Amino acid sequence: MFRLYGSAFSNYSNKVKLTLVEKGIAFEEIATGPSQEADFLARCPTGKVPYFEVDGTRFCESQAALEYLEERYPDVALLPKDLLARAKVRELIQILEQDVELVARRLLPHALFGAPVADGVKEEVARQLDRGVQAFGRVARFSPYLAGEMFTLADCAAAVHFPLISRITDKVYGRDWFAGLPVATYLEYMKQRPAYAKVLADMAAARAARG
Repeated sequence: MFRLYGSAFSNYSNKVKLTLVEKGIAFEEIATGPSQEADFLARCPTGKVPYFEVDGTRFCESQAALEYLEERYPDVALLPKDLLARAKVRELIQILEQDVELVARRLLPHALFGAPVADGVKEEVARQLDRGVQAFGRVARFSPYLAGEMFTLADCAAAVHFPLISRITDKVYGRDWFAGLPVATYLEYMKQRPAYAKVLADMAAARAARG
């Protein structure tokens, strides 16, 4: 049994959850948040969520989980057969997460909780977002999925990252950094997929329960 320790509000938890549901894999979801306490660090060395457990072995990092699931459960393939096409999918994920999501994440405490942030930081993040989003736009195809006609692991990542990034940039800068790309149309198309609809419904339920 694959165990997913994470939060319905974590885009990285939902990246893995979407992959699990798309592949039709039975899994157990255990709600937990990040911690730097010693007992938590013994289970997850980074102190972050999500982390995972399979047959008594624990590991962390969402991309490691996606690669494991793709290799362990290949019947519902979320990577192309062609090796170069696989590399292009991984390229999409890497650019989106490294050059866009993690950049925007620097402003997450300010955007969601009102934590102070220096103007210089906002200016630096804006410059980095410009470069990152432009780079991503050069490789994303949106036809209809990010890598083309096939739904891939890149979509499992992007479908949960896009809304958070847009929320952060709109809150901090008053504009959506993805406005120049067909992200809104893409997300509406994604809602037709039952797995993505489930992830969104679970997020809404968790939000309602939290009040």
